[in-house]
This record gives sequence, structure tokens and C-alpha cells, in this order.
Amino acid sequence: MLHVLYLVHDVSDPAVRRRVQMLKAGGAGVTLAGFRRTTSPVGEVEGVEPVDLGATRDGRFAQRLGAVAKAAMSIGAKLGAMPAPDLIIARNLEMLALARRANGALGANVPIVYECLDIHRLVLRDDFVGKTLRGAERHLARDVKLLVTSSPAFIANYFEPFGQVGAPVELIENKYFEATSVVAARSFEDDSPATPPWRIGWFGALRCRRSLELLADFTRRQAGRFEVVLRGRPALSEFPDFHGFVEAEPWLSFGGPYRNPEDMAAIYGQVHFSWAIDFFEAGQNSEWLLPNRLYEGCRFGAVPISMADTETGRFLKRQDIGVLLSEATPESLEAMLGRMDQDRYRGLKSRVLARNPRTWSYDRSDCAAFVEKLRGLAALPSNFATAEAAA
Repeated sequence: MLHVLYLVHDVSDPAVRRRVQMLKAGGAGVTLAGFRRTTSPVGEVEGVEPVDLGATRDGRFAQRLGAVAKAAMSIGAKLGAMPAPDLIIARNLEMLALARRANGALGANVPIVYECLDIHRLVLRDDFVGKTLRGAERHLARDVKLLVTSSPAFIANYFEPFGQVGAPVELIENKYFEATSVVAARSFEDDSPATPPWRIGWFGALRCRRSLELLADFTRRQAGRFEVVLRGRPALSEFPDFHGFVEAEPWLSFGGPYRNPEDMAAIYGQVHFSWAIDFFEAGQNSEWLLPNRLYEGCRFGAVPISMADTETGRFLKRQDIGVLLSEATPESLEAMLGRMDQDRYRGLKSRVLARNPRTWSYDRSDCAAFVEKLRGLAALPSNFATAEAAA
């Protein structure tokens, strides 16, 4: 069995759980180690007890650097009891630095895979900070065996033009993970009738103040014809007044966190549309990403709403589905949605349901193929010495 050491920036991140699920479903054994954004250590992730490297804070880059430096000094002791892995997957730049330290501390010389699913705004700056971070990334990634990323736009707009990583690229989209095989056809019945109030679901990492304010303005203008249901983890570093703001809006509600995949059918079954817009890093990462909620919403029959001039919008246009906005204004939302009726909604939803389910989901066969690729990398000789891995 392939033994993967998975180093992550936040063991409490639901996306980390999904990747552990995929690795295990594909036949790999997983050791999970990383930081956390919770006050207490995380007990287990998919039956794996994580090696706790300490706490970090969302949006506190300097604090994260300090935590990485501290972990670099102790990672040998933290991982000392485990056998040498066959392969290391490092999720995000700071974990790539720790992957090289781990290789040296374990006396190992195993291949490293770099997993980068977001392009942080700091690495895109054209000043000393940005150039330093890009230089560090190029140095740390100089001999990784594979780059895993989730959107073609990340490759076209960052990795290729800046020459960051010379390794082959594996595109693993943020698709929903099916525990069983993806079926060829499916049907969903709405828990809600196809009549007002129309419900927009905004689920996942809630970090975009502009989206929140736009949706609040739109629902006030519609005076109850549209409601917005929010679920997930709000980034209080971006809007510390999140809960007060939502409570003050008559047609916004926050339902708290949810379990993925256990709750997905239920929460999407309660809404008509899914909000697939993010202005958090407008013009950069937010324009390039293909978010989890895009795939999850379509998987369960919710009609996606996106900006037309983003990677998500271009993806939806190719699929000929969804509601695409030309401008991020309440007026644009009203023009596209304000006259929604039963016939139009059913037409929008039927086009979503007509797409091949594999567009939205990965199943065990996809997991097995990914693990097989990793197994092939693990069989290759490494190009760098153990002493260099500790550098």
C-alpha cells in the first residue's frame, strides 16, 4: 500500500477531509499532519489522527510564518515515530517548506507533490514581498515531482507566466466526491416549490463582504420574492460583524456549518440557486478559481449564479447553464432574476440536470487513478539528496 504523508495548512478544513477521503478510497494509507484554525487539536479526520503542528490564524500571514518556523524546528520529533512515507503531498506554500524539512528529519529521500488550490494575493504583488515569495516558491518547488491544482486559469495566469513550477501538472477540480460510482442519469425533486420565495444558497467558505452586501441589497429590493440562505464557515477576519449584519437583514439567514458530504443533498435541496461568485481577491484568485460550490450545487440540481467574465462564468457558458451576470450590481441581479417564474426556473434547472454527472463528481475510479499516478511517482528515484531536503 502506498503510504502518503499529507502536510496541510489547516486540518479542520473540509477540503482536507475530502482529499483524505479520495486518497483512502484510491487505496493509499495516509498520515495527516498540519496546522489548525481551531482552539483545540482535531481528534480525527476520516479515521486518521492528525499530527498537530500548532494553531494558526486566518488572514494573519506573519503569525503563520512564525508557526511554520517553529514547526520546522520540531517536525522531526513530531513525525519521529512514523515510518518513512513513500510520498509527501504538501498543501500550500508553507507546507512545501515543511515537506523538505520532514524529508530530512525522517532520514528519507521521498518525492514531494505540491498541491496549490489558491493563488494568494501576496505572491502576485509586484513589490519586494511578492518577488520574495515567488522566489521562495520557485526554490522550494525546484524538484517536486507533480503540481496539483484545481483550475486551468491558475496555470495560465500564474504558474506558466511566472515560471513557478517545472513539474508536470495534474488538474484535480473541486468536484464533489461520490462514495459510490457516478451514475449516468439522476433526478432531483425540490423540497421547495418552484414559486417565490426563490432561495439562493451561498455555502462553503464565506469570506466575501461584497457578495454579502450585494445579496442584502438585492433581497431588500425584491421585498421577499428572494431569500438567501448562508451555510458554512464565515471568515470573521474579513467581516467581524458577520452575524450582526445577517441578523439585521430580513431576507438573509445563516444556518451554521454543515457536513460534507453528509448534508449536501439536504442543504442544496432547500434552495433553487447557488451563489458561485467571489470578489474576495477580485481580478486575481477570485477570477481564476473554480469553487467547490460550483460543482456541489450543480451536482444536486441548484442553478448556479456567476459573473460572466470569470473562469467559473466561462465554464458555465461552455456548459450552457446557469445565470451569468455582466455587472456586480443589484440592478444586474434584478435584470437577470427579478422576473423569475416557474417555467423559466424549470428550464434553467433542467439544463443543469441534463449535464453528464461526471462533470460535477469524482468517484472511486478517479481516486484509484490518482493514487496510481502517485504510486508511479513514488517509484521514481529522487533528484535531491537527503541533506539538501533538510535545507
